[in-house]
Amino acid sequence: MLTLFLLAVATVVLYRAYYFTPETDIPVGSTNKSTPQQIASVLNTHSVATHLSEAIRFPTVSYEQHANDDPADFTAFIRWLAHTYPLVHKQLSLQYINNYTLLYKWQGQQSESAVLLSAHYDVVPVNPHTESDWTHPPFSGAIANGYIWGRGALDNKSAAIALMEATTVLLKTGFHPQQDIYIALTHDQETGSQEGAQAITEKLQSDAVNLLWSLDEGSFVLDAMTPGNTPSIASTNIAEKGDLALELVAQSQGRHSTMPQEKAVNILAAAIVKLKEKPAPGGLIGLSEDLYIKLDKHMDFGQRVLFANSWLFKPFVDSSMDSLSSDNLKLRTTAKVNVRLHPQSNVASLINRVRRTIDDDRIGLQAIAPSEASLVSSTTSLGFAQSARQTRLALGDVIVMPAQTIAATDSRFYSQITDTYRFSPMVINQQDLAGFHGVNERISIDNMARAVTFYAGLMQTQ
Repeated sequence: MLTLFLLAVATVVLYRAYYFTPETDIPVGSTNKSTPQQIASVLNTHSVATHLSEAIRFPTVSYEQHANDDPADFTAFIRWLAHTYPLVHKQLSLQYINNYTLLYKWQGQQSESAVLLSAHYDVVPVNPHTESDWTHPPFSGAIANGYIWGRGALDNKSAAIALMEATTVLLKTGFHPQQDIYIALTHDQETGSQEGAQAITEKLQSDAVNLLWSLDEGSFVLDAMTPGNTPSIASTNIAEKGDLALELVAQSQGRHSTMPQEKAVNILAAAIVKLKEKPAPGGLIGLSEDLYIKLDKHMDFGQRVLFANSWLFKPFVDSSMDSLSSDNLKLRTTAKVNVRLHPQSNVASLINRVRRTIDDDRIGLQAIAPSEASLVSSTTSLGFAQSARQTRLALGDVIVMPAQTIAATDSRFYSQITDTYRFSPMVINQQDLAGFHGVNERISIDNMARAVTFYAGLMQTQ
């Protein structure tokens, strides 16, 4: 009897794994009027690289203390945009939001609905102690060895310039979108987005704009950085984690140094140890489970056995994922002082959990700048399908996956009014990724051409 039972289980497991295969693509309706090859044929990649190089030379740095920002650099960059992209500024309307965020509107032939394409042009500071470690100075915009180097090359001036280049290419062909296209270039994403994306969201709401979806920065196509025998993955992020800084304050009575006492630092240390030993619950549920199920369908048969039969192997899979720090970030609310909130969590419940875990009235908790996790956008919408299709056309044989952004983006505000998608249309490797907010930030010239092709193709479907 036991043998028959085990044989039956094995049959079910293998059957489910065999048919655990990727779904067919969602039809996208309208198609491009130009192919990626046609767009690439009229694209001057040298000019695109030169323009990004020039843009990087403007140190549009957003500091935590805004008093350190230099408005002159932001104003100079805006003037440079007008000079460099005259067709865009002639044929699209432009609104200045809080002086430095730019909201362009490309009037559609039928203005019943609209889409929003967004990027930010502010950048994080460069640690002065690392400047000597850069191959090329961080604000030189050097073009060397097939790359454009400097702060903002990945995050996120490359996307801002690619949007301007794509719009220019299409304007030169005489293209007119069917529906309105908004293009946002924001100036304060690195420090909270209140004057940029939040203000844009409020304006679109007050203007009663029927925004179908938006696309903003997000994950890249990760080359040779995915587990298993799979093609490269293009993570189109449909949600992002919230952010919460918790200040823990330990209380203890002061006494003379000769008298025994439990010092405040010891109380605080004990609280931190409790938080470390009891992290917030995670596991493969909700968005995390959807991501890994879709990814596993592209893996080897042996790997597919696990996810196709989560009813049997889920505890083993959860344990394996927890052991991988990069995956662990996607599965649970992380950190002890600076907390990133998974969409399955919220600020209030997290704070209550921290209090229960510490279980010490001598520890005070103060929430600083809490931000809830975003809403989860649809993966069956036309916007997701159009973005996925353009990704494959412009970037080749990649797997388009819904996932979540671990850091904060402008889209946490856009998500309040529409489905939001977060994807940077570039192929990067581990070495490229190390420059993100770090030393030797760079983007390849080929990637800039891909990004322009992607955005131009996406605009043509509108």
